[in-house]
Amino acid sequence: MNTLTRTTLALAATLTAALTVTASAATPTTLQKGVLKIGMEGTYAPFTYRDAKGNLTGFDVDIARAVAAKMGLKAEFVLTEWSGILAGLQANKYDVIVNQVGINPEREKTIGFSRPYAYSSPQIIVKKTGSFAPKTLADLKGKRVGVGLGSNYEKGLRDAGGINIVTYPGAPEYLADLATGRLDAAYNDRLLVGYLIKSQNLPVRGAGVIGDAQPVGIAMKKSNTSLKAAVDRALLQIKADGTYAKISRQWFGQDVSKP
Repeated sequence: MNTLTRTTLALAATLTAALTVTASAATPTTLQKGVLKIGMEGTYAPFTYRDAKGNLTGFDVDIARAVAAKMGLKAEFVLTEWSGILAGLQANKYDVIVNQVGINPEREKTIGFSRPYAYSSPQIIVKKTGSFAPKTLADLKGKRVGVGLGSNYEKGLRDAGGINIVTYPGAPEYLADLATGRLDAAYNDRLLVGYLIKSQNLPVRGAGVIGDAQPVGIAMKKSNTSLKAAVDRALLQIKADGTYAKISRQWFGQDVSKP
């Protein structure tokens, strides 16, 4: 085989490999061709909820739609309770979860995550008119504290020990019980607390902010590496073109992509 032939074959092999990578990047593996099925609660304002007209909206909804658009896929939302949302991913009910899923070592054992797209801190929530003002989780010992079943917040309360933990399928249920005095406190996301106080006039207030800001990511099957690559690329694109900043300012008045 002469040098020219070897060179031609080498160039052809390189071009084939490049085209394969490009095609793989352009067409990530999803449950349905051309569609990105997105799991979320739909009851977790301001992240995923229905507005007064019944339309699905929220910070995570807007992020999910923007990411799907950059991937060239149609966004299709699948609503489910938080308590079963991770199991639904493993059961192939959707391709990804965009629902403030905290990235932690325990979850990373079985679930794949995109690069972080937001950061927030846990915060204790109490009734607005009460005198109870806990600053740490130690202040919750012996108290009835509402929290989402299976959430990072539940784990944090259990790790603290000595707290009477009452689990709920979602935030609306335990915030309602807190407002009526059935709970002493609740535990959730600092961004959520600020939104509720500002927009819904719930009779609750934020108390102690616990720990450092934690990352949240788009969850997907750990084995779906082509999807992870495409999602990560889309997240970088929406940050680069200003889409992310616009969404973040709309919902929180600040850039929540940084700790």
